[in-house]
Formats: sequence, C-alpha cells, structure tokens
Amino acid sequence: MKSSKWTEWTWGKAVPWVLPVALLVAWQVTVETGWLSSRVLPAPTAVMAAAWHLGSSGELWQHLSISFGRAVAGFAIGGSIGFLLGLVNGVFRPAERLLDTSIQMIRNIPHLAMIPLVILWFGIGEEAKVFLVALGVLFPIYVNTWHGIRNVDAGLLEMGRVYGLGPWALFWRIWLPGALPAILVGVRYALGIMWLTLIVAETIAADRGIGYLAMNAREFMQTDVVVFSILLYALFGKLADSIARFLESRLLRWNVNYQHRP
Repeated sequence: MKSSKWTEWTWGKAVPWVLPVALLVAWQVTVETGWLSSRVLPAPTAVMAAAWHLGSSGELWQHLSISFGRAVAGFAIGGSIGFLLGLVNGVFRPAERLLDTSIQMIRNIPHLAMIPLVILWFGIGEEAKVFLVALGVLFPIYVNTWHGIRNVDAGLLEMGRVYGLGPWALFWRIWLPGALPAILVGVRYALGIMWLTLIVAETIAADRGIGYLAMNAREFMQTDVVVFSILLYALFGKLADSIARFLESRLLRWNVNYQHRP
C-alpha cells in the first residue's frame, strides 16, 4: 500500500519536473563545454547569481511588487467585467442580442494592437498598463462564462422551478455550479494572457517592473538579468496556473470529472 502511494506521489509531483530539470542540466553542460557562448545564453548558475544579487540588493522585490500589482489590478477589473457580461448575456437573450455582436467585434481586435491608441488615451502611466491587461483577460472569461451558462442542463433548471426555487436560488444552486467548469477554464486561459500582456506593456516606456528590469539590462548587455526576467514570467505563469488548478480541485469536488486526479 505504501509503495503504491509513493508511486502515485512520484507520478503526480515529480514527473512533471523531469523535463525542465533535464533541460537545465543540458543548458549548463553546453555552456560550460563551450558549445554555446555565454554571451548568447549565460549558464543557469550565472542566471542564479544575477538573481541572488538582485534579491539581496532589494531591487528585485521592488520590481516584483510593481508587476504583481499591475497584474492583479488588470485581472480583477477585466475578469469582473467579462464575468458579468457573460452572465448577463448567457441568462438574458435580449441582452445577448443587444451586446454580443459589439463584444465579438471588439474581441477580434488584437488588444496589443491598441497600444498606440491606449498611450494616446492614458499616456505611459499605470492606467495604460492596467487597461491593456484588463482588456486581454476580459474576453476569455466572457466567452467561457457565456458558454458555461448556456450549457447548463435545462432539465435541472426546470426541476428547480418546479421545486419553487426563486431566481437567486436558481443562480446559486444551478446556474453557477453548472457553469463553473467552463468559467475556470476561462480563468486559466486569461491568466496566461495576463502575463503575456504585462510583458509587452512593461517593455513600453516603463520605469518600474520586471519588463523594465529586462529592458534596462538589455541596454547594459546584461544577458543573465534578461534571461532571469524572462524566467520570472514563466514562473509566475506556472504559479498562476497551479492556483487555478487548486481552485478547480476545491470548487469542483462535486463533479466526478474532477475527482481522483493524479
């Protein structure tokens, strides 16, 4: 029994990290043996040394807090608007007829293509970066919320009405639980777009944040800091995805499709 549990733990926790660790080892070996120039791609140990220097000087935490604040603010604003629009358009057909066509037209405009216009609107301050992140995360959450609401079992809704549930009770007991798997898929997708948008936004006329850290290091040919900045985005993306999966496991325990996942 213990052996089975150990095997299950290894498969679930350790195996996903085998490939990243193998790539790190191969990266270190190719740089140390001279197959790959350290000016093109510094060794992982050099990147770790740069990270240690930035962390010990306090510079890293300052940029991290700024980027994290921008990401959270943009996600909260865009996610809330996307959720409410998806909810309203999913439940009320007249609202969908009125709003969905306009939303779909805006959705098909690449939000990063709006950077020149956003700079004209908001300048190069925090508002422009938060607006771009909010615009990026709005549509994945809108589409998935709308899709989840529309696919709620009509038989369950009819049963709820027969048992005398009011609109509020129908929402909490049937609409929201039924749509939650699709909404969380939208959240996972939106989290990836959130970091992608932040990377681009912070490399344009920023004076703080991880993007600024990378662009400033580029000016001084500090390739190790540039690589470290890129890895930070990758780590944040993985952390955000892990949080979303944790929420899935907690909020969808009632759903058999999300039970007993390795």
